[in-house]
Amino acid sequence: MSVRPLRDAFRLPALDTSVAQARRRVLDRLHEWRVDQQACEDAQLLVSELFTNAVRHTASEKVSCELWLMGLRLCLEVTDQGGGPDPLRPRPGDPVDTDGESGRGLLLVSVLADDWGIRRSLDGGAGGGHAVWAELTCSRSDGDRPGPWAADDTRTPGGP
Repeated sequence: MSVRPLRDAFRLPALDTSVAQARRRVLDRLHEWRVDQQACEDAQLLVSELFTNAVRHTASEKVSCELWLMGLRLCLEVTDQGGGPDPLRPRPGDPVDTDGESGRGLLLVSVLADDWGIRRSLDGGAGGGHAVWAELTCSRSDGDRPGPWAADDTRTPGGP
């Protein structure tokens, strides 16, 4: 028996207050999907960093977030509308400004995620938006039993 991937997607205004909303939304969904606590904490931190980057470093009006759970693989993606500088993926050995606030977010993403990357957004428009994705391995308290948010479910509560 194959299990369908679980999916959730939402869009929030590109405001500092939306970062906390995104974190809560992700945590609620992962609890619904019975994802282990460590993966929930890591995913919350990842979404917080990626959402904050999209809000602070782009001219976006809205920021989108998608989550997928495929077996024991959790994927998340945050997409902005662009209008800011290209995000740079830190390379091993690159210097990091540990005294400043800026520049640590993507380094943290590279440490927490099993894999991650940046691509041009398909819906970024003329501003050239970016989608930053990250993958985590997780476990589930109730096996791989599908939850109420299957991949073909287009409900997005809280989103437009």
